Amino acid sequence: MAVAMTADRFDELVGDALDLIPAELAAAIDNVVVLVEPRHPDDRGLLGLYHGVALTERDTHYGGYLPDTITIYRDAILDVCNSEAQVVQEVSITVIHEIAHYFGISEQRLHELGWG
Repeated sequence: MAVAMTADRFDELVGDALDLIPAELAAAIDNVVVLVEPRHPDDRGLLGLYHGVALTERDTHYGGYLPDTITIYRDAILDVCNSEAQVVQEVSITVIHEIAHYFGISEQRLHELGWG
C-alpha cells in the first residue's frame, strides 16, 4: 500500500537526505541540481536517476556542460513504502545512491556496498 505524503514533506525529506552527506564530500559536489519529479516518463518504477558526467570521467576537455541532475521520483518511492519511516529510509538510500553515481561509483559496486 502506497504512502500518502504531501510534495512539500517529500521535498523536506530529500533535503534531510542531502544533509546526511559528510561535509568533505558535500564540498566536492559542484554544478549538480537535485530535482523531485512524480515519476520517470519511461520507467514508472525508477526511484532515482543521475544524469551527467561523473567526476571520474571528467578530463581536461570537460567544460561548458549543463549542470548534472539528480532526479528523485516521489510517486515511485511512495509506491514501494508502507510507512513514513520507510519513505525516510528509501529517500535517504536513493539520494545517497544517486550522489554516489556523481562520484563515479557503479551500480554494481553500490549493490555490493548495500546501497542498491
